[in-house]
Amino acid sequence: MRVNGVQLNIQWEDKPANFKRVDALLDAQSIGPGGLIVLPEMFSTGFSMNVSTIAEEEDGPTAVFLRELAAKRQAWVIGGVVRKAENGFGANEALVCSPDGKITSCYRKMHPFSYGNENNHYQPGGEIVTISLGDFTAAPFICYDLRFPELFRHGSQLGADLLIVIACWPASREAHWMTLLQARAIENQAYVIGVNRVGADPITSYSGRSLIINPLGEIIADGGNEETVVRADLDSALPREYRERFPALRDRRREYLV
Repeated sequence: MRVNGVQLNIQWEDKPANFKRVDALLDAQSIGPGGLIVLPEMFSTGFSMNVSTIAEEEDGPTAVFLRELAAKRQAWVIGGVVRKAENGFGANEALVCSPDGKITSCYRKMHPFSYGNENNHYQPGGEIVTISLGDFTAAPFICYDLRFPELFRHGSQLGADLLIVIACWPASREAHWMTLLQARAIENQAYVIGVNRVGADPITSYSGRSLIINPLGEIIADGGNEETVVRADLDSALPREYRERFPALRDRRREYLV
């Protein structure tokens, strides 16, 4: 499977501009039918707490864009969206669209970022989601979730061999981002795709470093610090072969996974 991670310079709360820029970046790439396109967390707005301004209904403009993008490129698409939740709160979600332009899954961020006040504006999710993507079983996560390895371990127990993290991860903690992505790959013997944004918003700046990491923990693609599409071809046989050859997951003590 060919992965295309769109490391986007998100324009603050400007959905049409961000849709246009995603299309422009992908126009320069050969996606290929059945490939995977991954967009950052809240890619159409930036990491905004202005829920009343940016939150959408179930089939709002961002969801429509993701569906149309998937159908146009004949590819799987995963991207961040803010939708309306209960009591005026938002839902920070990752939508999954199939190559025929249908939304097949939705993951809601389990850990709102309390350090950035996200927990006062967004409701947390309560369920890990797994998706069949070609020959892979994938599990999407969002940004701050990366600091909680138990989520990823549960995902691997559910069969995930492709772990996907979409993010607006600040430049000040770039080293944490890179190290934790590699750790999640190593400890779960899975491919990890981490897609982050670049640029700046009214609060902070972002350094990108979107990574694609193989099950051995090796970085096979690095987006650097500029707007780009980070790409790699994934071999679905590798996680199975490596897990069989080096059976760390088989040796885990399941009674300590709560």
